[in-house]
Amino acid sequence: MKSVQDIAREIVAREGGYVNDPDDPGGATKHGVTLARMRRLGIDLNGDGRVKATDLRALSRSQTEQIFIRHYFEAPRIAELPQAIQASVFDMLVNAGAQAVRILQRLLNQMGHRVATDGIIGPQTISAAHAAQSAAPGHFADAYGIARRNYYYALGDARPASRKYARTRKGGKGGWILRAEEFISPRFHLSIADHKARTAAWG
Repeated sequence: MKSVQDIAREIVAREGGYVNDPDDPGGATKHGVTLARMRRLGIDLNGDGRVKATDLRALSRSQTEQIFIRHYFEAPRIAELPQAIQASVFDMLVNAGAQAVRILQRLLNQMGHRVATDGIIGPQTISAAHAAQSAAPGHFADAYGIARRNYYYALGDARPASRKYARTRKGGKGGWILRAEEFISPRFHLSIADHKARTAAWG
């Protein structure tokens, strides 16, 4: 079983280095941490009283791992979810914020467990997630991963500028889709043909 430190290390590697892509609504990021998030957390690495892009650029991998563990795993109560989905929810929370939890809550509702879709992991969501895991122990984690993948495709449907994250220039699976499928059993991975059919309307 991977430790939370192992999972955080993998997320940092998955996120990559400093990027300031104008098509990314999150703005400048490094290792998956946005400048806006650093400001909210008050992470002033050079101690000049302001959190700026230079602080973001100075962020190390080890510092990022600790940010993820504290603010994206421990504070949101991911450790109280079924172990089978913890890594995927953790990864998605870093990537998409509270949408990670809303995706889970919508899935739980689809499975017949009534929960509020508020993006917060509280007692109701924790209880429902454990019930869902017990009811479908071999499928719940895959169902969440597939819901993640569907969310990424839906973003591409709605926002043309985001399509490059879901589809490569040659029509293959983009980073978002590959990321989601890391947490889905191979038998549920889309074929390239299926992926191309799903994105055909994007032109």
